[in-house]
Amino acid sequence: MSDFLYLASQSPRRRQLLEQIGVRHELLLPNAAGDVAEDAEAIELALAAEAPRDYVQRVTGLKLDAAVARHARRGLAPAPILCSDTTVALGAQILGKPEDEADAARILSLLCGQEHEVLTAVALQSGPQRFTALSVSVVRFAAMTPAQIAAYVATGEPMGKAGAYGIQGAAAVHVAHLAGSYTGIMGLPLFETAQLLRQAGWSL
Repeated sequence: MSDFLYLASQSPRRRQLLEQIGVRHELLLPNAAGDVAEDAEAIELALAAEAPRDYVQRVTGLKLDAAVARHARRGLAPAPILCSDTTVALGAQILGKPEDEADAARILSLLCGQEHEVLTAVALQSGPQRFTALSVSVVRFAAMTPAQIAAYVATGEPMGKAGAYGIQGAAAVHVAHLAGSYTGIMGLPLFETAQLLRQAGWSL
């Protein structure tokens, strides 16, 4: 059994979370020099009327498929490959990463005073076996004034994050309640991830 895994994610938070539980990892990212160009954004497009839970699990599977192909193409040493994707759902509405500051403000205004779900799917490829899990958390934002929203957007923190916020950052002052997995909301639910690793034969 390998003593490290490949993490197919550009998120520094996912790296930090793996380090937190002592899992050695190497990044396996798309579009390295000399490799085949990959359209990572196309993978994240939602299908018409797709339920948020179906969406996040499908996208995670596609990202893992791409990472497995990338691993084989580059002739890398064998090791498990871990992939994860997070989305925010307000009812049936999928709230992805904001396109710009105005879009971030729009998303945050939708979340204010509302409960929403944070869905993080995790998938692990270990040889021919694939293990998957889904973490579902509920977060309630307090009401926010337009000035508070603008001030938060001005920090730059909402960019690149599903739902236009990071629970581990300045947005925490607006989170009135959460139920579920704090690390799942950050982007990698450690309880579920540890379960998948144990299923694949790791001892943590």
